[in-house]
Amino acid sequence: MLDLPVRAEPGTAAFPRADRITTAAAAALVVASAVAGVMLNVFGTPVQAGAPPLYAHWRPHLGPGTPAALAIAAAVILHGPRLAAALPWRRLLAVGYAAATAWTLSLAMVDGWQRGLAGRLTAQAEYLTEVPGVTDVGAMLGGFTSRILDYQPDSWTTHVSGHPPGALLVFVWLDRIGLGGGGPAAIACVLGGALIAVTVPVTLHALGRPAAARAAVPFLVLLPGAVWIGASADGLFAGLTSAAVALLAVALTIGRRGRAAAFGLAGGALLAFGCYLSYGLVLMAPIVLAVLAASRRWRAAGNTIAAALIGAGAVVAAFTAAGFWWLDGYHLVVQRYYQGIASERAYHYWVFANLAAVLLAAGPAAAVVVRRVAAKLPRERAPELLLPAAAVLAIAAADLSGMSKAEVERIWLPFVVWLAAGAVLLPAASRRGWLAAGAVTALAVNHLVVTQW
Repeated sequence: MLDLPVRAEPGTAAFPRADRITTAAAAALVVASAVAGVMLNVFGTPVQAGAPPLYAHWRPHLGPGTPAALAIAAAVILHGPRLAAALPWRRLLAVGYAAATAWTLSLAMVDGWQRGLAGRLTAQAEYLTEVPGVTDVGAMLGGFTSRILDYQPDSWTTHVSGHPPGALLVFVWLDRIGLGGGGPAAIACVLGGALIAVTVPVTLHALGRPAAARAAVPFLVLLPGAVWIGASADGLFAGLTSAAVALLAVALTIGRRGRAAAFGLAGGALLAFGCYLSYGLVLMAPIVLAVLAASRRWRAAGNTIAAALIGAGAVVAAFTAAGFWWLDGYHLVVQRYYQGIASERAYHYWVFANLAAVLLAAGPAAAVVVRRVAAKLPRERAPELLLPAAAVLAIAAADLSGMSKAEVERIWLPFVVWLAAGAVLLPAASRRGWLAAGAVTALAVNHLVVTQW
């Protein structure tokens, strides 16, 4: 596919009036959600979040990661767009990954090693609590659903019960290879989550949009969602599912049948495994469909699609044969969800506040990207339009479902990262400003509140 530019909208100003209005509306949503949440906590029915719309509590602080975070942000803002345009492709990906890792670690270290990283996944509600008890993986999988509901002597902890067994398996596998404990688990989440700075651009590049791929890199490096990538399992989920999408994009466009089938098989298997990491990751489907539509070769890629289906089917068959049926787990999780504080979280508040949390994780530029995508679809169907549009569709479906009330700043990271695919739609003269706005958002969140989970 030729890298033809998306048609510019009227006006060449770096910050046109429509962008300013969109930004003001997004800011108003965040402020209104925060004010309404505080008012409900004080005078009404509590929203079950200490710093709404975020699941956090207020604690202004500095930490050992503060100087590094400021320095990395400044370097990316000043030099990121230029380097993204000039560096050789493979070197850009390596630099982007290193910078994203450093940014995520520096933000986590604002809270210190223990509170920011090593202790994140060792809390009572987290995955690592259950790892020592998994002495027989087969028995764990076979009896997994029987322990999902709460108020039983052997109920799974909150995060294990709320996810399919693949999430627990990841940490069991880390433990088995000698990387047990909170520190290695947190580093694994950071290293896996930072893959987004590679996988999203690789997807765009494979779909014939090198300029869009390069423009996205600095925004993925400084993604405010890095606050939650370091360190939560959802950051790892974002990295793994984005890698699956990248593999499928490469498979659809690679041209060589053997390699295409191999990439398709791996992508399909990894995508299916994602659905065993989190039930909500079935909503990666719109993003996969966007890749198919953007490739424009999918009708001629039957063997690639067949390979992907075989890979996905193998994963489903393996879990099913081991005794875990995904649909049974999902129906029990719905029950478990309403056994907890979800039953006390008002849908009419969170259906809007969730979107405010997404804006804080995606950064101020995301609202403008979405506006520009909406203005161009369906007249133009470039990947930098289709992928953010698919992410919006996934987020909307998750939001309306009522199965994610609060905490979406981390839960929806696998969808949020695809909004950055539209960074090329931003006027080039404005990109440093948008990068600065995203960095300020991340730094403000990380220094004003202490996030939970």
